Amino acid sequence: MYNVAVVGCGVIGHRLADAFEAHVGTTLHAACDLLESKVESFAAEYDCAAYTDHETMVAEDAVDIVYVGVPPNAHREVVEAAVDAGKPVLCEKPIAEDASVGAELVALADRSDQPTAINLPFRYTPGVRELIDRIDAGDIGEPRRIELTFRFPQWPREWQDVEWLAGREQGGPLREVGTHYLFGVQEAFGGVDWVDTAVEYTAPGRYEASITGYFAADGVPGTIDLLTDCGADEQNSMTVVGTEGSLTLLDWYRLAESSEGTEQQVAVDEPGETTLQLVEEFVAELDGDGGDLVSFAEANRVQHVVDAVFASDGERVLVDTE
Repeated sequence: MYNVAVVGCGVIGHRLADAFEAHVGTTLHAACDLLESKVESFAAEYDCAAYTDHETMVAEDAVDIVYVGVPPNAHREVVEAAVDAGKPVLCEKPIAEDASVGAELVALADRSDQPTAINLPFRYTPGVRELIDRIDAGDIGEPRRIELTFRFPQWPREWQDVEWLAGREQGGPLREVGTHYLFGVQEAFGGVDWVDTAVEYTAPGRYEASITGYFAADGVPGTIDLLTDCGADEQNSMTVVGTEGSLTLLDWYRLAESSEGTEQQVAVDEPGETTLQLVEEFVAELDGDGGDLVSFAEANRVQHVVDAVFASDGERVLVDTE
C-alpha cells in the first residue's frame, strides 16, 4: 500500500484524493495547504494528517507519493522539495506558468530516480483514445481540419472560487482548459507546428476575453476559437474533419462521429473513471510494470504551444518544443 501526500486541498485536490482512496494500492496519508482551516477540513474528511508546510510533509519517511495540486507558479517549489526528498511526484497541469519554468521542472524530473508525471487525463479518456484510433484507422479519411472551440459564459466558473484563475500570469481558460485539448491534438497528430492567433483580454493583468486564430499540427490546418463572458452555454470541443467524415470530442468525455449525413455517439466516460486510471498507471510504474504516464517533457511541449498563442499577436509563431 502506497501512502499519498496531497499538496493543495482545492477542488482538484479532492478529486485526486477520491481516486487515491478508491484505488486498492493507495491511501491518503497526509495533506498540506497554506490555509490551516482548509487542510484541517480536508484531513478530517479523509482521516489523514494535516500540514501547512509542504517541505516537512514530503520529507516524512512514511510518504510514498506526492501529489502536487497547487497553482502553476508554485509547482516548481513543491516538485523540487519532493524530488529532493526522493519521492515520486504526480503534478497537476499546466506544468508551470510558462515553458521556461516548465523546462526547469523537466530538468528536476530528469534528475529524479523516481516516477514523475503530469495529470493530463486525455491520455486515458476513452473518447480521446477512440478518436485517435479511428483517425489512425482511416475511418474519416484524410484529416483536413482540426477545430478547437471554447465558450465560457463566466470565468472563472462558479465552482472555481480561487482568484489566481482570473489572472493573466498563471490563470485564464487557455491554460486551465485549452491545455487539455492542445494535449489531445498532440496525442493525435504529434504536436503543433505553428500558431497564428489574436488574443484580447478582459482587463490589464486579467484573463482572455477572446482568442481566434489558426495553427497546424503535422501539416493539418487547425482553428482555435475561445470566448469568455458570453451569452452561450459552456462548450469545450475538438473536431477533426476528414475527407470521409468527422469526429468531435464534446464536453471532455463524449465522442460523436458524423458521416454521410448521420451522427452517432461512439464513446462516453465519467470523470472518476479516467482519474482512477491515472492512479492505476502511476501505481503500475511504481510496481515496475511500466505505467503509461504523461512525462514532464510531454507536458512542457503543450506549454510551448500555450506560450506561442499568447506571443503570436496576429503573426505566425513557430512552436519551440526544445
